[in-house]
Amino acid sequence: MRLLSALRREPLDRPPVWFMRQAGRYLPEYLEVRRRHSFQEAVRTPEVAAELTLQPIRRFGLDAAILFSDIMTPLEAMGVAVDFNPGPRLSPMTLEQVAGLPEFDVERVAFVPDALSKVRAGLSDDVALIGFAGGPITLLAYLLEGGAGKEFPALRGALYRAPELAAEALAKLGLGMRAYLSTQIAAGADVVQLFDSWAGLLPIKGFDRFAVPAARTALDGLQAPTIYFAPDAAHLLDRFGAVGATGYGVDWRLPLASAWDRLGAGWVIQGNLDPMVLLSDPVTVAFETGRVLEEAGGRPGHIFNLGHGINPATPVENVEAMVRTVRGEGS
Repeated sequence: MRLLSALRREPLDRPPVWFMRQAGRYLPEYLEVRRRHSFQEAVRTPEVAAELTLQPIRRFGLDAAILFSDIMTPLEAMGVAVDFNPGPRLSPMTLEQVAGLPEFDVERVAFVPDALSKVRAGLSDDVALIGFAGGPITLLAYLLEGGAGKEFPALRGALYRAPELAAEALAKLGLGMRAYLSTQIAAGADVVQLFDSWAGLLPIKGFDRFAVPAARTALDGLQAPTIYFAPDAAHLLDRFGAVGATGYGVDWRLPLASAWDRLGAGWVIQGNLDPMVLLSDPVTVAFETGRVLEEAGGRPGHIFNLGHGINPATPVENVEAMVRTVRGEGS
C-alpha cells in the first residue's frame, strides 16, 4: 500500500493522495444517499457508512479510504449522548463528570467495526483503510462547552482553574480513544489518525502539559501506523514529535519545507494544499498542487493531502485535476 510505504519513509515515484472529508457534500452520489438518511443514521448504519466511505475511492482512485464517521461517535461508548443539529450538541459537563465517565464499551458502537469490515471487503489490496478518533483535548473542549465553538472558554479556563483534574479528565479520554482506535485496527483499519482540531488554541506550555500526554496515551501501543493532525498550530510544530505518532498533518498556513524545518527532517508529513484552491478552476488547481509537490521535493515521507477538510462547494472536476496532478497524469 502506497500510504503505508510513505509512513515508512520509503522512496516512491509519487506520494500517496487522499484528503480529509473526501466523503462529503461535494459529491452528487453522497447527496443522493444523504437524502434518504440523516447524518447519524448514516454513521450508525454500517451498509450506509461503508457506501459513503467507498464513493470517493470509486470516483477518484485514491490511495486511502477514511471511514465515514465523526470524532464524537466514540463518546457514545462512554455514556455520552450526542446529537447533531447540524453540528454536535450535548449537555455541558464538568471536569469531574468527564473524569468519572465509564470505561469505553465497544458494544455501544458496534456499528463502527462492522462498517470498517464492510469497507475493507470492498477495497482492493493496494488501498489503505484509515480509522480515526478525536484528540482528547478537542473532545474535552466539546464536552465542557456542550458543542462546537471558536474560543472554547470553558476548556481554556478549566485548564488554569483545575489543572490536575483537567489532566485526569484528559487521561480518561485518552484511554477511551486508545480502546476505540484499537477496535478499528482489529476491524481492518491499516492506519489511524487522531484529529486534534482545537489543540492549536493552546499556548506552548499548555500543549506540552495537557494535549501531548493525552494524545500520546491515545496512540500508545497501537498495532498500526498513526497520524496526528492539529490545524492552526504552527506555533506547536516543533512539539508535535512528543505525541509519538508515525506522521503529522500540517495545514495550509506554512510551506511544507518550513514545516519540515520546524518538525524535523526525519518525520513523515501529510499535507497541505489550501482547500480553498479547489474553489478556483482546474488550471489553477493543477498549478497549486504542483507547487505543493515542489515544496515536498520528492523526499520520502510525504503524504499529499489538503490542509484541512474539503469544502462542500468544491467542483468535482477540480478534485479530479488535483488527483491527476499528484499522479503526474496531466490534464
